[in-house]
Amino acid sequence: MKTGIILYIVGDEPEGHTSNTEHLLNQLALDAERIEVISRNTGHFDVSDAWWSLTAKGMQRILCVLAEYTKTGDLRLTGRSLQLCGF
Repeated sequence: MKTGIILYIVGDEPEGHTSNTEHLLNQLALDAERIEVISRNTGHFDVSDAWWSLTAKGMQRILCVLAEYTKTGDLRLTGRSLQLCGF
């Protein structure tokens, strides 16, 4: 079963911060075939938009996880997640 993750980033992005999807998967140790990002400055504008994108790309199991920026500018998972579809 293909797994997709919606990474919902809260808080302000540090100045000059750039991250690509592969970097985010490695940095946060997320186990997924695809990732869609929601943040203030980049990515999708809401969860349903990101969910639709993952569904259209063939993901059967979709999780939404929350992350926030630390004081050093890294991302850390908050520990909150929600399974939107799949089993």
